[in-house]
Amino acid sequence: MAIFLSRSPEETLAWAQAYAKTLQAGDVVLLDGEMGAGKTVLAQGIARGLGVEEDVLSPTYAYVNSYAPMFHFDCYRIGSVCQAEELGFSDYFDAGKICLVEWSENIAPLLPADCKRIAIRKVGEGEREIVT
Repeated sequence: MAIFLSRSPEETLAWAQAYAKTLQAGDVVLLDGEMGAGKTVLAQGIARGLGVEEDVLSPTYAYVNSYAPMFHFDCYRIGSVCQAEELGFSDYFDAGKICLVEWSENIAPLLPADCKRIAIRKVGEGEREIVT
């Protein structure tokens, strides 16, 4: 387990960009944290580290956004595993891209066994504890 203390959103972005260099095609990364903790900032930094130039926004209403090297899921509004199956989520995990999943607990039975996990937690105004 590694812990990084970020003192700003910019530090979180920089950390996530560096973390992206450790990822390989097919990796599934679970982004854990409460509402507003910074999961989307992590996703934006990882996307930048993977070479994504377009804006990375949380796919709250679309459920999943696709970028050249990755998929970004927001499962906050998923009401059941059955709903996630109907949306074809399992297929994404076998597509050979990096998958970033926010609110993964809502689709836990569909996740591959070897997921990576990043937990982010507010520890002060603008400060976050990031645990891998």
